[in-house]
Amino acid sequence: MQKYLLLFLFAFIFQLSLAQKKERKGEFYISWGYNKEYYTNSNVTINQPDLKNNFTFKNTLLVDHPGWDEGILNKALSIPQYNYRFGYFLDKNKDLAIEINFDHTKALFKDNQLIHMTGTFNGSMIDSSFIFTKSGQGTAENYYYLNNGANFLLFNIVKRKRFKNLSNEFIAIDGLAKAGVGPLIPHVENKLFGKNNNQGFQFGGWNTGLEYALRSTFRKKLYLELAGKLDYAYYYNLDVYKGNAKQGFGTMEFIFNLGYSLPMGPKL
Repeated sequence: MQKYLLLFLFAFIFQLSLAQKKERKGEFYISWGYNKEYYTNSNVTINQPDLKNNFTFKNTLLVDHPGWDEGILNKALSIPQYNYRFGYFLDKNKDLAIEINFDHTKALFKDNQLIHMTGTFNGSMIDSSFIFTKSGQGTAENYYYLNNGANFLLFNIVKRKRFKNLSNEFIAIDGLAKAGVGPLIPHVENKLFGKNNNQGFQFGGWNTGLEYALRSTFRKKLYLELAGKLDYAYYYNLDVYKGNAKQGFGTMEFIFNLGYSLPMGPKL
């Protein structure tokens, strides 16, 4: 009896050790980082029916406001242009994932730029240029900011390519190609001809993006990721004084993330 008991115990321990060594089918990951943007020029159309205004600012120059270039530790982590990703690899090869992809980006009219304005203003046709500046006085004071965020949210499909010849037991090098669509959640802050809006967050359109990331994973857990991204965003019904605005622009974005991977799901 003791012989069979020992044999059973050995078999149980052996099976348990095998089970512990089995891989999980899925893999969850999460990351946080910061970004830098370059924008295409943008036409911004303003409609203010009560003021008899329906005009367009043509080819406006947009700039970002990284924040982290002024120091990260001297302000809250969420004030600079940050980004986060949540993803889950679905298959046993861990090369296909779904991902929630959010970039807190800031898009501001460049101050003191020469703006070409066409359309209807105060009920009269207009086709002229003027200096758009926050330092103006009275009706000459103008600014237009997506300053607490142009805020790109994407639901991505992710495909991973493992570079096995560049990897070893300590570090794994992967490439991740991503594509997705999602809503825009901008924070709108502006003052046009001396009249400011009620600034705040709102649903404000849709965007689509393509991203490619190089990921270096250490000991299968902690990783660093450097990514480039192209995004097109179209905003509409944005709040301005007694009216709304619409615009579209493209973005070239560079992203640096720190992340963590965690095996999840059933064991193989």
